[in-house]
Amino acid sequence: MKRSVVARPTETAAIRAAALSARPIPPVHTILADMVTAHRAGDQHGVNLCAHLAVRAAAPTEVGEA
Repeated sequence: MKRSVVARPTETAAIRAAALSARPIPPVHTILADMVTAHRAGDQHGVNLCAHLAVRAAAPTEVGEA
């Protein structure tokens, strides 16, 4: 039996889509608390995602806008 491949978005595409969404970003202190929790759990991927989100939340404008 031949298996068909189901196309799925890559992690990069999913992160890009989330970055472009209009959802409100939580306060930086909340994101940093989540990053500490992810670090204590040994979740390096979660730490990276929280770090990127913290930078977005702290930035006054989006990259490229001036």
